[in-house]
Formats: sequence, C-alpha cells, structure tokens
Amino acid sequence: MRIRDSIHSDRLPPSYYTDTNNDKGAFRRLEGSSQTDVCIIGGGFTGVAAAVELAERGVTVSLLEQNLIGWGASGRNGGQLLGGYGPDMDNFAKYEKLYGKTNAQAVWEMGLECVDLVKDRIAKYGIQCDLRWGYYDAAMNERELRALEETQKILVAHGYRGEQTLVTGPASQNIVGSKRFVGGLVNNGWGHLNPLNLVRGEARAAEKLGARIYEDARVETITYGDNETVVDTGHGKVTAKKVIFAGGAYMGRLVPKLARRIMAVGSYIIATEPLGEALVQEIMPADYAVCDQRWALDYFRMSPDGRLLFGGLATYSGAHPKNIEARMQVNMAKVFPQLANANIDFSWGGNIGISLNRAPQIGMLKKGIYYAQAYSGHGVAASHMSARLLAEAVTGDDVRFNMLANVKHRRFPGGRLFRRPLLAASMAFLQAAEAVRS
Repeated sequence: MRIRDSIHSDRLPPSYYTDTNNDKGAFRRLEGSSQTDVCIIGGGFTGVAAAVELAERGVTVSLLEQNLIGWGASGRNGGQLLGGYGPDMDNFAKYEKLYGKTNAQAVWEMGLECVDLVKDRIAKYGIQCDLRWGYYDAAMNERELRALEETQKILVAHGYRGEQTLVTGPASQNIVGSKRFVGGLVNNGWGHLNPLNLVRGEARAAEKLGARIYEDARVETITYGDNETVVDTGHGKVTAKKVIFAGGAYMGRLVPKLARRIMAVGSYIIATEPLGEALVQEIMPADYAVCDQRWALDYFRMSPDGRLLFGGLATYSGAHPKNIEARMQVNMAKVFPQLANANIDFSWGGNIGISLNRAPQIGMLKKGIYYAQAYSGHGVAASHMSARLLAEAVTGDDVRFNMLANVKHRRFPGGRLFRRPLLAASMAFLQAAEAVRS
C-alpha cells in the first residue's frame, strides 16, 4: 500500500482494522453556525475520549475531525493496551525529575488508571473491540531479561498489583514460539484490542450522550476572543467558550507552537492471511500482545480470526517505505521463519507523534485553550488519561492537569529544515549501539 502524502481522505485507509470495522456509518457534517461549551479539534482517542468525559459531566461538546473518526494514528496503531503515562514505568527517577518528587507518584499512578479507564468504558458502553488480556515484554538476551526482572520489582514497589510472571528458558516457548527470545515478563493486567472499533465505538457513545461529532470538518481558521473562540471549517463555524486541540501528529501547522514540540514518525503494520489453528498454537500459544526491548522495536499479536499482526519499522526521515509488505515481512521472518512465505493480506501505516523526552504533552496555550499530544507510540491508554485530565480542568478541577501542564517541553532542535535529519541520525546511532550490545 502506498501511503498518501496528503492527510485528507474521504474514507478510512485500507487496513485490517478498516476491513473489520463495526461502524461503517458516517457521522454528521458541519453546516452553518453553532455554539457550544467546548470545541474539540481532532477525532482520535484524545478528542473522542474527551468528548465522552465532558458529555458525561453535562458539558455541551462539538468535535471536529478533518477526515473520518479514527482516520489517523488512533485507527492505525498496534492495538496494545499498555500502562504508563509519561516515561517508562520502571524509571521512577525520571518521573521525579519531570514532575517533581511531590507529584511523581501521582503521575505514575495515572499510568495504572488509564488502563482501567479504557476497560471500564468498554464495559459501560458495550463497545465491541476484541479486548483480550495478556502482554509480554520479550527479551532477546540475558541483559534484557535481568532488566525486565528489575522492572517487575519496581512496578510492585510503586503499587502495581496486576499479575506479573517472569518467564525463562523452555517455558518461554509457551508464550511465543520463537528462538529469537530467551524469556520475558508476562503482565496479565495489560492487553490488546481493535483500536479503530474502540475509537468509533466511543464516538457513538459520546454522540448518544449529546456530543455533536462532525466528520469532514477540516479547520481553516481560528479566531480567538476574550470569552469565546470561533472555529471555521469553510462550510461551517463553531463558536465555543473553550477549545481543545487533540489532533497530534495530524494537525500540521494549525498551531505552530505545538507543531514545534512534536515530531511525526512513521510506524507500519502487516497482517497475514489466517494461519490456521495449528500454526497459531505453534507461534503464539498464549495469545498475548508482544513487544521486544529495542529502540526500533517489533510488536505483534494475533487477531481473533487467526492472523498475525506484525508492526514496527519506525521511520524518522519523513519518507514512508515504498513497499511496506516487503520491508515488514523480512522483519517478521526473523522472529517467525515459518512465516517467510506467508501471504500478507493487509499492509498499512501512518504517523505517530513523539516528543523529545517521550512524555505526553498536555497544557493550556491561553485561557480556555487546551491541548494534549505526543504519546510516542504508547497512546491507546495514555490518550484516555489525557482526556480525563482535560475534562477535569475544563470543569474547574485542574489539580492533576497542572501536574502535567507545568512540565516544560523543549522543541526539537534544528528547526523545520534540519530537525528530521538530526533525529534520524540520532536514532541510527542508538540502533547501531544497540546492535553492538546485543
């Protein structure tokens, strides 16, 4: 599949998720002028979850999505429902550095809350998104295995009570049937799901609560006033008391200050043909979501109909691969040689937003103008935490919001011209160093 250079489309991009989309109906189109308490710009997880949170609190909401709900990263990702809101959860010192010793534990615990938030919402609104539990951090060598053992201890020490099991030796083959790994850490409190069905299911829930969800609503101009803001799409206007920017890597230069603090990085996935029960049991007997420990990591899981969904291949240059299928199948065969010649039924990709320090960015641009972005590849659960903090702040409780908003996020060095080459060179160096260590 060739990824379009344009960010605009009148349909969802071809993918396994699009093929298994439960909700093929359109949302309304913005026409004329309307007023609302809060206008949300962006129809991915952050924006849609914020619409749910606000509508549940009795706030009137209008959400504007320039394409279709779930068109961007929220409908294209690996579908891994993992804990963590901020730095890696095994690096508590970094939480203290970013958020201060007073707030570090509270922010760390948001990384637990975000998974429960998604789980509870799926149950509350009966969203059919193939939620299954079980996650496996896979180790390729003894050094990585020791690090995962330490991770387990740190999570427990700070309050995580989910079931974790360190697996080593032959027993690891009962999790992932691959000689590439020597063991890993099982976490049964995290899992995986169909992200497109989740985000569109949440949008329907928000709509039933009274939120107005608009597709094909690309924002052209924004006029800020002292007490209200006018958001104009060319074919409709929304006048709002407050605005939330939730477009992440797909907002372009709409808000230059935010664009300078986020980098759009490509990530890609393939889905095999249905493999049959025998082969599924051979390669993925535990049916967990899996990640390895590298910077340019592989991540993979089984679909309900027996396909392997295999992702990775992060690109920092801004150029998408010409042939995702060929590039990804080579990587997949390193993990599962028996799939070297498997038919690939779907291949897709798109951009995710990363921050320089890999921590989510959330804050206020000016009075009544909020934003959240930059989940750095771990946004399924974390985006829902941002949505809750935004809703709390909008409705007058900004204590937890300010714990994150007070963090100073640096812009990427190099300006618009050199930021990508500098980052690509840095990532190449890290990957080379990683190869030497392993």
